[in-house]
Amino acid sequence: MRGCDAIVIKHPTVSGLEHRQTHSLQRCASDSAVSPSPTFSSPFVIDDQTTADAAYRMAREGKALLWRGDFHNARQLLQAMARRVDKRFASPSAQRADRQLPAQSMKETFDQHRLAQGQRAAILNLLLIPFEADYRIPLRRAPDVRQACIEAYGEWHADESSPRWLIPLRELQGIIGAHEWRKKGVPVAALNARIHPHYGVFAPVRGEYVGLVNDAPLPAALNDLSLAFDIGTGTGVLAAVLARRGITRVIATDQNPRALACATDNLTRLGLAGQVTVMPADLFPAGRAPLIVCNPPWVPAQPNSALDEAIFDPDSRMLRGFLTGLSAHLTPGGEGWLVLSDIAEHLGLRTRDELLAMIASAGLTLAGRLDVRPTHRRVSDTSDPLHAARAAEVTSLWRLVVA
Repeated sequence: MRGCDAIVIKHPTVSGLEHRQTHSLQRCASDSAVSPSPTFSSPFVIDDQTTADAAYRMAREGKALLWRGDFHNARQLLQAMARRVDKRFASPSAQRADRQLPAQSMKETFDQHRLAQGQRAAILNLLLIPFEADYRIPLRRAPDVRQACIEAYGEWHADESSPRWLIPLRELQGIIGAHEWRKKGVPVAALNARIHPHYGVFAPVRGEYVGLVNDAPLPAALNDLSLAFDIGTGTGVLAAVLARRGITRVIATDQNPRALACATDNLTRLGLAGQVTVMPADLFPAGRAPLIVCNPPWVPAQPNSALDEAIFDPDSRMLRGFLTGLSAHLTPGGEGWLVLSDIAEHLGLRTRDELLAMIASAGLTLAGRLDVRPTHRRVSDTSDPLHAARAAEVTSLWRLVVA
């Protein structure tokens, strides 16, 4: 039997064979992050009679499982499989995660945690749900997921030679959850309004970093030119905060098409489309501004999926790019605001001295810093293997000026 560490899934989209017919899931052309999906031959057809133990055993062996029973029973089966996976990966260290660990040990804990999470996803992503035309699910008690799938994948483009499509139930649940978030929005106290995240765009659920941008003193140079850049805008939340603070013109950049569409939608909802320009760019737009804000991914590690890219920044690429390019885009007397958690330092992935060296080598100096401690629920979750790092975390707004 192959262990789950032998299973490699680069993206949860799956194609396979059922009764010798080919299945694939087509993605919208604008989603450049999608890689070719792995192919499984003859997935095992399972239904309401399949036990969780049997399904878990087959998934651990790397076998794709095509569900043909009741949709709600599939959800219960996935939950049962998840409990078995979590029990397998549970360790004594996870039970005592609140103890203080040296940086090297915490890095090892982080690496092991990510490996376990990847293996968990690989196993659970093998439970597949069929699609038919227009994202219809041909199962009993299946929900109508058409709009949610259009938001995630784009309009249905059927290939007549491949009339059916498969998707991991786990991914489908994420798509449905993203659709609900998009409908309801996330409350943002600094705006006294809601931001509506799109599928694949990081949601501003941690409001403390938004509050920092709302509270930091604006540079005096804005009196001469009321212009700000928001680098890596995502949902557009920080651009909206800057506009609401009275900055006449804000240019918000991102290189993710989903983020550009999301930011445009949110700024239109807030009545700020005339004040904020959303444009594609890898970091900076052309020109200079008295205020440039960036909230890069906080953890210098390799993302495992497109959704991870808002959290993980390999070799601190975006952070380094922002710092090295900042002086060339600031007007005299201007400030660059770097919004960054120190979680990487507590995980042993980057030291404070390394961050300070990046700032100094970019020809920048510190004009001031605002700090805030996070309030999300994981801070008090002692069962989290990374609890010691999360409990010590501080998020800061670094006010940087040209030395």
